[in-house]
Amino acid sequence: MRLILMGPPGAGKGTQARYVADHFGVPAISTGDIFRANVSQGTPLGVEAKRYMDAGEYVPDEVTNLMVRNRIDEDDAAPGFLLDGYPRTLAQVTELDGMIEFTGHRLDAVVVLTVDSEELVQRLLQRAQTDGRADDTEDVIRRRQEIYLEQTEPLIGVYRERGILVEVDGMGEVDDVTARIFAALDEIPQS
Repeated sequence: MRLILMGPPGAGKGTQARYVADHFGVPAISTGDIFRANVSQGTPLGVEAKRYMDAGEYVPDEVTNLMVRNRIDEDDAAPGFLLDGYPRTLAQVTELDGMIEFTGHRLDAVVVLTVDSEELVQRLLQRAQTDGRADDTEDVIRRRQEIYLEQTEPLIGVYRERGILVEVDGMGEVDDVTARIFAALDEIPQS
């Protein structure tokens, strides 16, 4: 199964990615996790990514594309993968299409979690307190939401046109959202 999990920052993608990836026996590949790991290790990629992350901006496509390409080329991703946080731009959609086509497979589904915007802000402020996420200030959170609406939301239309978009209500308890995702994906044939 080759999946993308989309939704605005704070929609619960990271939480749901673990459950969905485990269910299908594929790795959950989170660009945010990879960036944060590089930042904490002080790698050149991490130093570059941190400048953008601290401002609530997207890390440039060329950096992100290379990172994702390298990750989905790893052996554990051969049977499939779940992408969380990628693609975020139309240019990244094109790049991902090429990566997947090269493997002889196709993208099976794009799951988008829908959540009320004020609920998102509250979730992220709570996460900032519990997880010590310095990048989750209210100004940065609101900027990330604006960028999502401008740059990432248009991808939903692309995947809707392709007939692979699955919209799932991301409000409520984690287990309920997970059940809704599984019910929606049960209908999807795997490539």
